[in-house]
Amino acid sequence: MDSNPLAQDLDYILENTYNLWSELRSQRIFITGGTGFFGCWLLESLIWANDKLGLNTSVVVLTRNIESFRLKAPHLAEHSAIQFQIGDVTSFEFPTGEFSHVIHAATEASAKLNQENPLLMFETIVQGTRRTLEFAKLCQAKKFLLTSSGAVYGKQPSALTHIPEDYIGAPDPTHAQSAYGEGKRAAEMLCTLYGKQYGFETTIARCFAFVGPYMPLDAHFAIGNFIRDGLQGGPILVNGDGTPYRSYLYAADLAVWLWTILFKGKSCYPYNVGSDFDLSISRIAHLVAQVFQPQVEVIIAQKPLAGKEAERYVPLTNRALSDLGLKSMIGLDDAIKRTILSVVLER
Repeated sequence: MDSNPLAQDLDYILENTYNLWSELRSQRIFITGGTGFFGCWLLESLIWANDKLGLNTSVVVLTRNIESFRLKAPHLAEHSAIQFQIGDVTSFEFPTGEFSHVIHAATEASAKLNQENPLLMFETIVQGTRRTLEFAKLCQAKKFLLTSSGAVYGKQPSALTHIPEDYIGAPDPTHAQSAYGEGKRAAEMLCTLYGKQYGFETTIARCFAFVGPYMPLDAHFAIGNFIRDGLQGGPILVNGDGTPYRSYLYAADLAVWLWTILFKGKSCYPYNVGSDFDLSISRIAHLVAQVFQPQVEVIIAQKPLAGKEAERYVPLTNRALSDLGLKSMIGLDDAIKRTILSVVLER
């Protein structure tokens, strides 16, 4: 294995997807959202497999801002197998030619946008998905992957420790802040309708929470904020009372899961993507704090209310395990350390 931490992660991904890549030999693939957190890991792992296995695969990536991506990942931006299509996901011009696979990973998962302009959030998800599906139909793609979200389930009942794919709850459609979850539900319906009507496979990955290199540390992701606070010397601030439960899948495992779902997943059959190892936000903050030497302070902003049931956002992943052999292999403690190391090495 390469001594570079990212290279080690990419070797790990290739080792766990080795028998899947022949499907992409001499094929073209189209990716929306290819410059975001998910997209960077998809591109990193695709190019790694392409170079190591001599796949002769090429990829076209939809982006709104190629210059910012060149600053973030110049080795990807300049790679000969990657081309870029400049445009917005809701209105982009279709690249010419045939593509065998389409991955729709573009979504504005911004809590700020969902709060300030939920209509734009909803329209972007729905119109972007339909635009990408129209492209998949036109280019005669064989397979389409949607990165959906656990938000489609709505609020997880406190008594339900891990939420399964067949849970029939949903976001409240009369609440504006449900725009993201309802948008993803509509996106899944569009995938189902297009797949059945036009004859291509549409696989669905319902994604929960993740940690790893390329994750923004200044967004609404709690663990990213904790890592940022720790890198700044602390204290790590938990804005709430620390009682909600979350689970985090490491980015290298995420890449393995997404590629496996694309290549082997059943069409119109969603798979939860995430870790089933759940911890309170307070406990996660302390795990992050313990990585730093000396250990940084953790401040919990609010005291828990007596008798209040803890909120949860944790998937049941039995379907991915039983159908596809997928499980979380990289523990949270190791995932946190690898993420911190990646940020330190970039500086």
